Amino acid sequence: MALHSSFTACAYATPVSPSRQRQRQPINFPYVSSNSISSSRQCRALALPRFDISPSLKATCSPVLMVTARATPEPLRVMISGAPASGKGTQCELITQKFDLVHIAAGDLLRAEVNSGSKNGKLAKQYMEKGQLVPNEIVVLMVKERLLQPDSQEKGWLLDGYPRSYSQATALKELGFEPDLFILLEVSEESLVERVVGRRLDPVTGKIYHLKYSPPDTEEVAARLTQRFDDTEEKVRLRLHTHHQNLEDVLSMYQDVTVKVNGNAPKAEVFDQIDRLLSGLIEQRKAAIKSLAA
Repeated sequence: MALHSSFTACAYATPVSPSRQRQRQPINFPYVSSNSISSSRQCRALALPRFDISPSLKATCSPVLMVTARATPEPLRVMISGAPASGKGTQCELITQKFDLVHIAAGDLLRAEVNSGSKNGKLAKQYMEKGQLVPNEIVVLMVKERLLQPDSQEKGWLLDGYPRSYSQATALKELGFEPDLFILLEVSEESLVERVVGRRLDPVTGKIYHLKYSPPDTEEVAARLTQRFDDTEEKVRLRLHTHHQNLEDVLSMYQDVTVKVNGNAPKAEVFDQIDRLLSGLIEQRKAAIKSLAA
């Protein structure tokens, strides 16, 4: 990644009249580009913090940029990927519980559209039933709108199961969405098939069970469980084939931030690896703040 020399921001202790502004010398923050649209991403990669604008100073000193002494780390932006039933959902739940990121599951967004019976939902269902990727134009808009919500922007986000193709990754990049970390869960194909075929959905609570690994506690719940239309062995093998075809191209977009995690391990061990990665990134950013404040 190419680094740019400096980013210029002005910080004044007291309001300054426009006639005197030219006499003041700016404070230079090194390593951050002043003329690159991607400078915010470079900030995240280098563990540099954001500087918050003081509303009161901004009101009295406009148009001069006033920077307060307080700095906050950039929120984490994480993508997690893997084949169907690789454990993304479980790990996303653990990640959001600890790090309070906004969980955005492309699969859930798609299923909600399908269940709504909308035109796009019906079209998406046709592709899903064939084990094929849903066209970008159906998915990108939903993902974009969710990533732009205030909670995603302020707390950071965890994008689950998207992008699944090079074109989707390119579309996200063009929209300005790039991850700090791309987590890839790796699981053997036979284990994946077993996990998927045994999955069952409780239509009342929305909870996912597995007939072998996590069966329901009561017969009442067991009696009402249903299988997703795309969770048959034939369809899951088609989905796995499509997934493997596109994975290499997706990884080429994020090779500098990709970490592969053994998804065959127990879920606690899988999360321990992810926890150390994210915690390390947060600590790195805290250290950057202390360094700038020194």
